[in-house]
Amino acid sequence: MTSPATIITCHTNADFDALAAMIAASKLYPEAALVFPGSQETALRNYFLQSVMYLFNFQNIKDVDTTALRTLVVVDTAQKNRIPHVAHLVDHGKVHIYDHHFGPDNDLHAEQAVVLPWGATTSILVHELQKRGLTVTADEATIMGLGIYEDTGHFTFSSTTEHDFHAAAWLRAQGMDLDVIQGILRRELTADQLALLSRLLDSAVTHTIGGVEIVVAEAESETYQTDFAFLAHKLMEMEHIRVLFALCRMADRVQLVARSKVPEVDASLICRSFGGGGHPYAASASIKDRTLDQVKDELFALLYSSIQRSQRVERYMSAPVVGIEPHVPLREAAAIMTRYGFKALPILKAGTPIGIIEHAVADKAVGHGLGDEAVHEYMHGDIRTVNDTDDLYAVMEIILGQRQRLVPVLRQGAVVGVVTRTDLIQLLVQEPARIPESLLPGRRTERSIAHLLRERLFSTTFTLLQTAGEIGHVLGMPVYAVGGFVRDILLANPNDDIDLVVEGDGIRFAHALRERLGGRVRSHPKFHTAVLILPDGSKIDVATARLEYYEYPAALPVVELSSLKMDLYRRDFSINALAVHLNPEHFGILVDFFGGQQDIKERVIRVLHSLSFVEDPTRILRAVRFEQRFRFTMNAQTERLVKNALRLNLFQRLSGRRIFHEFALLLNDVAPVDALLRLRSLGVLQHIHPALHFPPTKEPFFREIERVLTWHGLLYRSEQPKPWIVYLLALGSGLETTTFQHLVQRIGVTERQRAVLDSLRQMVRGSLIRLEQGLRRRQTRGRLAEVLDPLAIEGLLYAMARTPSHTVKRHISNYISQLRDIKLQVSGADIARLGLPPGPVYARILQTLRRGLRNGAWSSREEQLEAVARLAQVWHRKGQPSGPTASVH
Repeated sequence: MTSPATIITCHTNADFDALAAMIAASKLYPEAALVFPGSQETALRNYFLQSVMYLFNFQNIKDVDTTALRTLVVVDTAQKNRIPHVAHLVDHGKVHIYDHHFGPDNDLHAEQAVVLPWGATTSILVHELQKRGLTVTADEATIMGLGIYEDTGHFTFSSTTEHDFHAAAWLRAQGMDLDVIQGILRRELTADQLALLSRLLDSAVTHTIGGVEIVVAEAESETYQTDFAFLAHKLMEMEHIRVLFALCRMADRVQLVARSKVPEVDASLICRSFGGGGHPYAASASIKDRTLDQVKDELFALLYSSIQRSQRVERYMSAPVVGIEPHVPLREAAAIMTRYGFKALPILKAGTPIGIIEHAVADKAVGHGLGDEAVHEYMHGDIRTVNDTDDLYAVMEIILGQRQRLVPVLRQGAVVGVVTRTDLIQLLVQEPARIPESLLPGRRTERSIAHLLRERLFSTTFTLLQTAGEIGHVLGMPVYAVGGFVRDILLANPNDDIDLVVEGDGIRFAHALRERLGGRVRSHPKFHTAVLILPDGSKIDVATARLEYYEYPAALPVVELSSLKMDLYRRDFSINALAVHLNPEHFGILVDFFGGQQDIKERVIRVLHSLSFVEDPTRILRAVRFEQRFRFTMNAQTERLVKNALRLNLFQRLSGRRIFHEFALLLNDVAPVDALLRLRSLGVLQHIHPALHFPPTKEPFFREIERVLTWHGLLYRSEQPKPWIVYLLALGSGLETTTFQHLVQRIGVTERQRAVLDSLRQMVRGSLIRLEQGLRRRQTRGRLAEVLDPLAIEGLLYAMARTPSHTVKRHISNYISQLRDIKLQVSGADIARLGLPPGPVYARILQTLRRGLRNGAWSSREEQLEAVARLAQVWHRKGQPSGPTASVH
């Protein structure tokens, strides 16, 4: 491993210009290590692997010791998000930048920066070499020339400057080989590339926007196709296109390649809006969270507003502003929106916009009796604004990219108007077929995840989904897998807990599925649901697409038939409101109405609407459980709604059983201690019951329980404890018996479960005392084991965690892992055959025998039978144990 003082690198998905610029920079920084992040272009990858890595000091960042780093040199980009492989190093020393891209997203702060609007970054570095009087070899000149030729389109791009010609002329004088450059850049197309190019040609459509002709071409491929940018370049050459946007859906993403030879279209501006980058005449983006149609539609809207740069926000905003103060009651806000026909209102604090309240949320809140609550409790916060002198492109980005319903417009800091989705639709209505679907209500995000289903599910589960889809097709019913099953596939942690939703008769579908798979159906006509219990005991839940509504806060839901979208909308969080189509013609299409894919990507827990916790406060426990299970975080809006629900004391309206169901799931999940800490920080525990507190002094005890349960899990024993019992005992430690009984009664523990908990509390205390006494008296393992025999596994694990004595812990662990499951190979029938009359003596003999067995005696059945015979003889003769009996104590 090397420890260089200087590292030279470029952006990910590098092109020849980035590679060449790195090599040119190595002449300016001769002791530097070169870190190449990789490329998607086949020609570049092969050329790099076959030639360049052997000539220069290229290294993997994992093999570089960065402790001595003093200077980071970045070429061909000035954006931090394009150098993720070294982003952690930008603050370790000086940063030097050489780049030819200009843009507002340049966010690398450099001590030294040479950023010039030339055709290639390599040209800039060649100029630096000339200024310093340095020379290069013929091989180096050829590589640098390759970068200039590619990034200037063989000096045909309008971005080409005289400096690029001068740089190439100097390199030619240094020995640049044009035959090598021509051989690399002029590639033969493979059969797959030819087929993809043909699809692009067939789909190409010319749009005239603001007097500029723009060609948009699209294609699809189930597998990733390399060199897509090269195909776009070929298409431009063949059709003499001046502006091209080429789109291709490849597996789970859409690749966008943009090329522009006119100043009116800035390719980099458009691609940056999709999370990519580049320069004004050549740029690209890889988009994971949109369908091909969505990208195409949003591309059109962004092009429209970017070309019409003279269109200022003030021309299209709605004014004057109708806004409300944060303290205004929801009832009044709903009345204002009804009166004026608004779908949302900005919330203004001293004239500054701090959020947005939607009409649907305000109306629903009034229906729940919350009309007197202030609007700021249910607003969408963290909103973006624009200035009235901004061009329309900024608004397009916010409404399309951020899905913000309206954008407040400022003038000198004061709100003077708003731009809404409706305003944008009216602007684009001259070509309504191109209105982005995200501006229209009720549209959904779709992409295929068929390859993920095949890769991440067991073959039997995958086949089952196909079978369900085929039956749905025959019955004329769309069938979807929904909820956590879909979420976990995207998280690469699939489970076999399948929930199906049918747009049709779910019970009829379940019976048809049973006919194909076997098993039996348990139906619930009132809720239009059924459970198919398969021959192997596994279950499939089947529901008719339905809508649940709540008559009052914290009520049980009322069910009505509805569509898939409304069925998903009733769910708790966006990450659980996903569905995947199973019918053959659409198999594997992921349906996402509410941005669940993006929230999974950003590791966010987000409620679907502002009244979610009002309708069902137990979702608060669920939110915390999912946070800790997936290491996600509630977004600011969701956490604020949690605190608002607590302020309204909504837990007091819940039945104990509803609380218990979610609380037990939380305690049985993968990170219950972290979940309890989170509940404590939110203030949830004492809202459930005043005695349900978790002070910091108890945390080491709970961590010990966590370790003990993990230890037991690693034993892989058939007997599985219920963790919620162990943790609930711990939460109740230190409480008076009456207080503890009130606590468990409030959280809905059944009478039978309460009896178990009370018994364990008493038995664990007594068992630990007797165990410590027995250890001091040096009693045998057999006798000590009898102290623990009455305890259920939950009591044993609780006792093991509770005792501070390592000796006691060791004895309990030995009992659980070795002594507890020791089985006698004799029974009362063997004693009866010896002629001893039935009675309590049988139990005494077996107890004595078990004690000896635990002490290491009588391992085989024959030895145990001999011991029984001796004990029975003693009892028969004297009526009490002696002799052999005493020897096993």
